[in-house]
Amino acid sequence: MNTSTTAPATPYTERVSQGLQDIIDDIESALKSAAASGDRSLDAVRSELSHRLRRMRLQLDDLQAEAAFRARRAVRATDAAVHEHPYRAMGIGAATGLLVGWLIARR
Repeated sequence: MNTSTTAPATPYTERVSQGLQDIIDDIESALKSAAASGDRSLDAVRSELSHRLRRMRLQLDDLQAEAAFRARRAVRATDAAVHEHPYRAMGIGAATGLLVGWLIARR
């Protein structure tokens, strides 16, 4: 069993991951701008944002790791099912191909 196999993330996972990455990038940019201004009143805000940014990065890493784990598990389960029932898998593939062909021909 190959555990290093990775499957592509789902579109939902990609959107969530990209959204979190964009937020993190925006916070980092704001922190750099605040640090460049040198305003002492922003030190507490900067500190809190830095803390939250680290937490968000950890959560994003966990989300990506969980998505990759689930994708690998789904790939292994599918592979096992196809190996256990090869003729059923071929029949499902053929039926799917016929259905797609029929739908395309109707256009």
